Amino acid sequence: MKGILGTKVGMTQIIQEDGLVVPVTVVEAGPCFVTGIRTPERDGYRAVQLGFGPTKSQRLSKGQRGHLQQAGAPDLRHLRELRIREDEEYELGQRVLVDIFQAGERVDVEATSKGRGFAGVVKRYHFAGGPRTHGQSDRERAPGSIGACATPGKVWKGKRMPGRMGGKKTTVSNLEVVLVDPERNLIAVRGSVPGPNGGLVLIKIARKQKPDRSGAKGGK
Repeated sequence: MKGILGTKVGMTQIIQEDGLVVPVTVVEAGPCFVTGIRTPERDGYRAVQLGFGPTKSQRLSKGQRGHLQQAGAPDLRHLRELRIREDEEYELGQRVLVDIFQAGERVDVEATSKGRGFAGVVKRYHFAGGPRTHGQSDRERAPGSIGACATPGKVWKGKRMPGRMGGKKTTVSNLEVVLVDPERNLIAVRGSVPGPNGGLVLIKIARKQKPDRSGAKGGK
């Protein structure tokens, strides 16, 4: 499964040849370096470790610097593993560039969503809240009843209640690659991508791609 690490630049629009305006998110992807290879014989699974983002040497521990030097890679800030197939081969220190993707491909984008802090149920789960009339004064954004008193006599685990919102790993599936610019290490995908501008994102080939029915014959 091919993939690459990058940072979110922001959103813009691209006007296609047919005049259609497409909203896209621009990601500065790569160059990444292969800093580790996992094999079934040694590790029990098949994967590749990618490093991205140059950083100062003093910001890394001695073990981290030794790991990167052994792989022939520069000082890198982010390391992520990506599962690969048997027919995919990588070498330590190999550079992974954005040209592994092409316009028209479908990708999954994984990132950490924006942290919203402590939020109530109206903002967190889109609850409707209580009535605005009939004498109530402080129930507009309240969650309402959270359980019965006698049976079961408790609040069920997983009940949607106020709490910390955002700041979690989020994946958006089946985004279309609209533009690939190898010279500037840029890739533009259609739609929105989780996280703030400047946040780390992982772009990988889509796992659940929709079948191409353009050439399929109609049937009953």
